[in-house]
Amino acid sequence: MTNETQRTTMNRIRSDDWSRLLLILVLLSPLAIMFLLPGGGLLTTVVWFWMGAMLTLCVLWMLLGGPPEDTWEVKAAEPRVLHEGEQPQPVREVMDIQAATEQMGVKVFRGKLRDRATTVYEKLKRAFSDQTVPLIQEDPQHGAAIALVPKPVEQATLERPVRPWVHWLLFGLTVLTTTWAGAAHQGVNLLREPERFAAGLPYSLGLLAILGVHELGHYFTARLHGMKVTPPYFIPVPFALGTFGAFIQMRSPAENRRMLFDVAVAGPLAGLAVAIPALWLGLQSSVLLGEFTVPRSGAGGTSVGSSLLFALVSKLSLGDALEYGHLLRLSPLAFAGWLGLLVTALNLLPIGQLDGGHIARAMFGSRIGIIISRVAMWSLLLLAIFVWPGLMMWALIVFFIAGRSTPPLNDLTSLTPGRRWLGYASFIILAMILIPFPHAFWDATGIHCPYL
Repeated sequence: MTNETQRTTMNRIRSDDWSRLLLILVLLSPLAIMFLLPGGGLLTTVVWFWMGAMLTLCVLWMLLGGPPEDTWEVKAAEPRVLHEGEQPQPVREVMDIQAATEQMGVKVFRGKLRDRATTVYEKLKRAFSDQTVPLIQEDPQHGAAIALVPKPVEQATLERPVRPWVHWLLFGLTVLTTTWAGAAHQGVNLLREPERFAAGLPYSLGLLAILGVHELGHYFTARLHGMKVTPPYFIPVPFALGTFGAFIQMRSPAENRRMLFDVAVAGPLAGLAVAIPALWLGLQSSVLLGEFTVPRSGAGGTSVGSSLLFALVSKLSLGDALEYGHLLRLSPLAFAGWLGLLVTALNLLPIGQLDGGHIARAMFGSRIGIIISRVAMWSLLLLAIFVWPGLMMWALIVFFIAGRSTPPLNDLTSLTPGRRWLGYASFIILAMILIPFPHAFWDATGIHCPYL
């Protein structure tokens, strides 16, 4: 890759950076207006909100290294046609070439494959040196596209060694911020009463266990497939929930759809395996607000019927007690479990680089996956604007970190039937977390119905 190519790419990335940052500022403005609407005395709250939110987004930006780009998509120069004598023999052996171009050092060949995509990819990987990465992608017109991508000069930077102290520092800070947040939810100010830190531990440890196991599910699955991946980065924030979650960085792409699917689905399922028991156990120490203890407005608790999965876990945990009320004042551990369900749902949204985006792309292919991603992203933003403003911050985080999903090197390998059914099951779980409990089922399941 030439110096001119590098400069062009960097300029394009900087332009995308400023565009995305401007959009984030625009999307944050309704939240600031919402804080100001009550009028007078909330200016300090707005300032702290903006400072905290922007600081967190900047940290995310630095850790993620800017917006993701498709591995072989290049737009800065006009392609040059490759004549037959310039076409590598290994490519000619595995494809009936109908079009061949070179663009900024990337050679792209379009046509029909002579063999299965898996076999073709293995042949190309053996034929080319370590300095060339072969990719097999979908092509709507010709059937398939093979791209030969030179490894970037910056490869040594991309493969820089992991610094454990950074991960441990972020984890330690997140323990502090979530403990502070958990105590604050119990009415304890640890700045004034630091000796009461134990009040925030059930929430902190429960939430970090869910987030940590989620990311370790990704980590160990990626390592099992031989992919390069960092340990989890936890994101501490000094307000609200005490954290914006955790993430890992993939430093090598998935070789095929099956690897992409396995790594993506492992995290939500692993996190859910901790979130559901935490919620079940925490509900047993939660307070059920009976019919005569609840204000007429219905405020003061979390409704059992807010989610199909939440209603199911609540019924399993509390049993017949739910005949006397449908609102719960969640204990710290139950609140952590409830947040675990929310985090799982957000990660399973079929958007960009979220787990659900990778799952959708692995199941349905790049073209359909991109369409699903765009529809889901706009749906999330519209829900945040018109249905539940509390979603806005999460929508911002999703927009900020999701970006565009990077395709696997072999994007034509189909999933096994077992993986495909597991993918459908993951989206059923997403629906069970997001869809409210149907009104007709309240009495039938022995849950006190608030509706006449």
